[in-house]
Amino acid sequence: MLEQVRKICSSLPETTEIIDGHGHTTFKVKDKSFIIMSDYGMTFKSDLENQEIILQQEQFFKPKYIGHRGWVGVNAPSDWEQMGILLKEAYLHAAPKRLIKQLLEEVN
Repeated sequence: MLEQVRKICSSLPETTEIIDGHGHTTFKVKDKSFIIMSDYGMTFKSDLENQEIILQQEQFFKPKYIGHRGWVGVNAPSDWEQMGILLKEAYLHAAPKRLIKQLLEEVN
């Protein structure tokens, strides 16, 4: 799972990968986390509106402690194309406007 996430994040400007104080692999943009990985799965940043839609799919869950802020969890993603979209959206929730503009210009 980590290699798939690294592959997705490699195309996102100014993304860094760190091991946080809890031993989780965390992907950040400008010191803001947007993906947190642990032995139990992965959580990614969303907003409350999209979280509600995503949670309608059985593979996703609302994580303890950060779920009330819109974060979504997944243990074993089955569709990496869908995960790529969701993780890029997570990046957009954390990235500064300058990087969002840069990424959108690269896509177009």
